[in-house]
Amino acid sequence: MSSQRLFAAVLPPEPAADELAAAVSALHAIPGAVNLRWTARAGWHYTLAFLGEVDDDLLPELYIRLERAAHRTEPFPLSIHGGGRFDGRALWAGAEGGIDTLRLLAQRTHAAARKAGVRMEEHRRYTPHLTLARSREQTDLTPYTAALEGFAGMRWEAAELGLVRSNLPVDGVQGEQPRYEVVRAWPLGR
Repeated sequence: MSSQRLFAAVLPPEPAADELAAAVSALHAIPGAVNLRWTARAGWHYTLAFLGEVDDDLLPELYIRLERAAHRTEPFPLSIHGGGRFDGRALWAGAEGGIDTLRLLAQRTHAAARKAGVRMEEHRRYTPHLTLARSREQTDLTPYTAALEGFAGMRWEAAELGLVRSNLPVDGVQGEQPRYEVVRAWPLGR
């Protein structure tokens, strides 16, 4: 039986990604930046639910349930805003705007996947974030989060729920990163 590594996400539009790219390029001048593994721009997204390896036979039901979750959630305003870190290993950009609706959409996508038969980890409090860089070891990310503190990107309307396939990098290839491909997308509120 074949499977796919999937997650549900909201993706920022190109103009919002352009603004963030300019802010991120300035972060590369901070001492130690070369030691971080920077996420390629094409990989920027707000993960709603990580589904892991999903058997292909579950996909038809998953599509139906995710479409329903999208239909039940109205479009909402969002912007990329500020930054933070997880465990001294991950640097991220935050979000501002319809955070309550974003959290609700995350809960709905998690429940949809579980009801479709996808084995899901326990749902934790959702922290909206867009991963910018990772470190293999504990790193002081304070200079980066401080530089992102004042970042306030353009406001846009989150109007789509995307199901994204993660194609993992080839082992041993220096600098190789996962490649993400939107498999399906559903408009919110319709």
